Amino acid sequence: MEITGRLTADAVVRMVSEDTKVVGFTVAVNDSYKSGEERREIATYFECSYWRNAGVAEYLKKGDVVQVFGRVGVRAYVTKEAEAAAALTFRVSEIKLFGGSSPKEAGSSTAVGVAATGGDQTGGEVKNDDVPF
Repeated sequence: MEITGRLTADAVVRMVSEDTKVVGFTVAVNDSYKSGEERREIATYFECSYWRNAGVAEYLKKGDVVQVFGRVGVRAYVTKEAEAAAALTFRVSEIKLFGGSSPKEAGSSTAVGVAATGGDQTGGEVKNDDVPF
């Protein structure tokens, strides 16, 4: 499956074991629809995990647009108020970045597309006008 959205916060790297790291981040996917004459906006949040290369975390900054490929899941839990809740999860196998937040390009108005698939990177220039958000 593929989703495209904005990062809600900077990515976080967590140590799972002595030699295993996971990159965690949340992607918000915005959608809109009309209900009668009223236009409604809805955001869907995906808690993403990327296990292949922790180095990509430095490129995943709040507000950047990303396209991720992988597998959707769901996580059920109980809140502090003892209410049942659930979250959508996304096990990421590939990431494409469309933001200017790389350390060398912070503040850039031109987006750079980078595919991260276990360390392989390919790039190309994309104009912000081409991004659907």
